[in-house]
Amino acid sequence: MGYTTHSIRNVALVGHAGAGKTLLLEALLLQSGAIRSKGSLQRGTTVSDFDTQEKRLQHSLDTTVCSFDSGGTHFNILDTPGYPDFFGRTLSVLEAVEAVAIVISASGSIDSTTTRLMDFARERELCRLVIVNKIDTRDAKPAELLEKIRETFGSECLPLNLPAAGGSQVADCFFQARGSAAAADFSSVEAAHTHIVDQVIELDEKLMALYLEQGEEISPEQLHDPFEQALREGHLVPVCFVSAETGTGVPELLRVFQRLLPNPTEGNAPPFLKGEGDAAERVSVAQDPDKHVIAHVFKMSVDPYVGKLGLLRVHQGTIRPGAQLFVADARKPVKIAHLLRVLGKDTAEIPAAIPGDICAVAKVEELHLDAVLHDSHDEDQYHLKPVAFPPPMLGIAIEPERRGDEQRLADTLHKLTTEDPCVRIEHHASLNETVLYGTGELHLRVVLERMHERYGVHVKTHPPSIPYRETITRSAEGHCRHKKQTGGAGQFGEVLLRVEALERGSGFEFVDAVVGGAIPGQFIPAVEKGIRQVLTEGALAGFPIQDIRVTVLDGKHHPVDSKEVAFVSAGRKAFLDAVQKASPIVLEPIMRMEITAPDDSIGDITGDLATKRARINGNHALPGRRAAVTALVPLAEVSEYQSRLKALTGGQGTYSMELSHYDPVPVRKQQELSQPWRQREVSG
Repeated sequence: MGYTTHSIRNVALVGHAGAGKTLLLEALLLQSGAIRSKGSLQRGTTVSDFDTQEKRLQHSLDTTVCSFDSGGTHFNILDTPGYPDFFGRTLSVLEAVEAVAIVISASGSIDSTTTRLMDFARERELCRLVIVNKIDTRDAKPAELLEKIRETFGSECLPLNLPAAGGSQVADCFFQARGSAAAADFSSVEAAHTHIVDQVIELDEKLMALYLEQGEEISPEQLHDPFEQALREGHLVPVCFVSAETGTGVPELLRVFQRLLPNPTEGNAPPFLKGEGDAAERVSVAQDPDKHVIAHVFKMSVDPYVGKLGLLRVHQGTIRPGAQLFVADARKPVKIAHLLRVLGKDTAEIPAAIPGDICAVAKVEELHLDAVLHDSHDEDQYHLKPVAFPPPMLGIAIEPERRGDEQRLADTLHKLTTEDPCVRIEHHASLNETVLYGTGELHLRVVLERMHERYGVHVKTHPPSIPYRETITRSAEGHCRHKKQTGGAGQFGEVLLRVEALERGSGFEFVDAVVGGAIPGQFIPAVEKGIRQVLTEGALAGFPIQDIRVTVLDGKHHPVDSKEVAFVSAGRKAFLDAVQKASPIVLEPIMRMEITAPDDSIGDITGDLATKRARINGNHALPGRRAAVTALVPLAEVSEYQSRLKALTGGQGTYSMELSHYDPVPVRKQQELSQPWRQREVSG
């Protein structure tokens, strides 16, 4: 294998779509000798964007791992998607790295995705690096962007190099700052070098004394340890300038990765916990090859031909082929037959995976996203601190095009949820509807295309139904005598019952108050069965009935003609009779929403919500000139809210919502909803 934990560098390239992460990785692979020629997005020949959907869109849709060696260092570089719809796929893999490199286009700006990624990396105590790409394009404004980076993310963002010769070169400000051959296009190499040294030596009193009191020149080697400490503590966020297209600054960036970014023993320890909920305690893992194995599954993919492929980050111990490992808290271990190094879509077997390394394991069905693998029950209940993924809020109802494909669809949906933490499937039994939820329109489109292209499952789609409910507003009694004579044995059953309204959320209560055997005990379940049929089908607009108590008061039976079917029918019709006398209403789901957006958009958002029958609960300021609004809104008004919020905030708004309660719909809406049901009842 030829490398140790100290020579590993794990880096995730993150940033908004179009910043150039994929081409930057191509340039790094070419510089290291891992590939012979640089691929093209237009031709679909890049190492990381190998999926057919990615080639078609010319954008990354999932994270790709590229492992390679250069200059005695083993690199695991993760190329992550930049579209906001795939933000969850990016967050899920950041637990595998020590350093996050935020890539920003020199001609672009700092958008909400970039800000969210920087905030997440800071919260998880990951070392951060900013890479300004495309410095040689005509509309590049690197000086303005650097100023904006420092204004947005703090004065700790300092350049390690600067563009020179119009972006065709970079001037080193760290390793060879004194006597640098290139003059920077803005600022000065000497000033940038001084700022970095001043920032770093604040953490080392001895170096500070040498530098300030004795005036000694501090070498890069002397700065290494405090530099690493500054990265770990967020005291320094280096900024590097490159052009992935021409290769400018790429050799220098690879040197920064190699010499300045932390190895797995130098980065901050990952947030491992033992136990659940409030009882969970922080536990430490050691990058020690001889201790118990602890590894974390940070990405899952399911290939129709290869099967399950789990990507692991080894945090402790050494995994070898043939190892017996427990998956999470399983009692029975699984056998790891093969360990694979990954370079895009290509894999190669390796003899071992050491602490700090990233590898893949194929065809282990028990693997799942976020699982912790270990070889001792001492590590049972170990798990990483959960990541707060963007909630999948946009839903679409799906059903198979061909009858009989229901099981294939269910299997495919299971595979898709295995791969993506932001795909959610809900089956609404009352509506007989399966709803696929994602984080946005593009996310859902990509998932549906993958179902078709990868798994051959064709589906029909339509907007999901609103889960309305029915209830009553007062008490009433209902009666039915079911009598049927057909020449032979007849049918007879008579039921008298009362309905009463219960508090919201109470559900359904059934009470048997029959005395004297007016309805024999063996027929009471039949009465309840008839009532429950109406509970499911509705009595006003065809929606399930809730929050109601039904008390069976009296009835009659016949010693010969009374049968179960007669009391099912009598119970059903008596219940319908009572509900229709009890002033029934339609209820709609009210959602508790929290909307986060730039603070200058809050007025537009609250004004728009007011047109949607919303009740604004309040708003509060957030860091980074953002604010949050909380409101109660009918689901029917915000079922397609994402596109509206995108328009109001220029794509920089996000929201989450959960069911709060049910409220009556407006009278006009109730008439609209009940009309089709009444027509059906009349025609039926």
